[in-house]
Amino acid sequence: MICLRASDSTLKGVLIAFACFAAYSFSDAAIKMVDGRVPPFQAGFIGTLVGVLAVPFLLKSGDHWTDMVRTTNRPLWLLRFVCSAIGTVGSIVAFTHLSMAEAFCLIFLLPSFATIMSVIFLKEKVGPKRWMAVILGFIGVLVVLRPGFRELSFAHLTALASGFTGAVSVIIYRYLGPSEKNISMFGAGLIGGLVVCAFAMLPNMVMPSAYDFLLIFIFGLLAAVGTVLLMVAAYYAPAAIVTPIQYSQMLWAILLGYVIFGDHVDLWMGAGIALIVGSGLLTLSRERMRGTTLPPPVAGQSEAALAVKPEDDRKG
Repeated sequence: MICLRASDSTLKGVLIAFACFAAYSFSDAAIKMVDGRVPPFQAGFIGTLVGVLAVPFLLKSGDHWTDMVRTTNRPLWLLRFVCSAIGTVGSIVAFTHLSMAEAFCLIFLLPSFATIMSVIFLKEKVGPKRWMAVILGFIGVLVVLRPGFRELSFAHLTALASGFTGAVSVIIYRYLGPSEKNISMFGAGLIGGLVVCAFAMLPNMVMPSAYDFLLIFIFGLLAAVGTVLLMVAAYYAPAAIVTPIQYSQMLWAILLGYVIFGDHVDLWMGAGIALIVGSGLLTLSRERMRGTTLPPPVAGQSEAALAVKPEDDRKG
């Protein structure tokens, strides 16, 4: 077999990464099209159940299905378990009631939340540029939301919760590092979504129409496809190159929001998006210089990104 040159390998990884984040974006669009006709916990359960299809592709040599529940730190594994359910349901509520671009804006605060928590819990030293990125991110959110000038809803809170719980998962991911298997971290998120949603959906279960069931199936399937593509992309290209491509989701959000849902991005939202994206890219650039990489804050199924660790990056 002829080995790919480094440049060819990286290009392949970049193209696969674009496909990955497109899949995640269409997944979020599918759940938005359900429009709340299926309760969020039930939609989260069905979507996560479909996500089980990704597991065989994520198992590495020496891994076993039972490794999904094995861990070197049970309390942190359980915290990931809970964060996954909150993040998944929070994003479903957010995409149901907000425009795609607005939901992404709030969820994409994940890098800012992660920076703050890294100082508190990991005792990391954060320089002026990273603090500037955090401040820019929050200013961007204020520009988008304009509190006091428009009515805010519960969906705005759930979007923030999705970004926050994703950041908690990033901190757990960093703390455990190479001591934890990838499949264990992924399993905590997958099983957490299934178990919590299964119990929480019981009081308000409905019988989805064939159309809504198809949309939720597409939501889960594309999230699973995105997870596998992310793993493949990280095989061919370094995480420091793959991760910033996540912000292509914002372009997909604007396009899909306009074409499918008739959403429009006004001047204020456009300015806020620019600040938030700039904040995230600045954070990622500083992480790259420090030799670490944040897992991508993928909306809807953000924990899926934890299936790929920076130390797995290699070129073919």
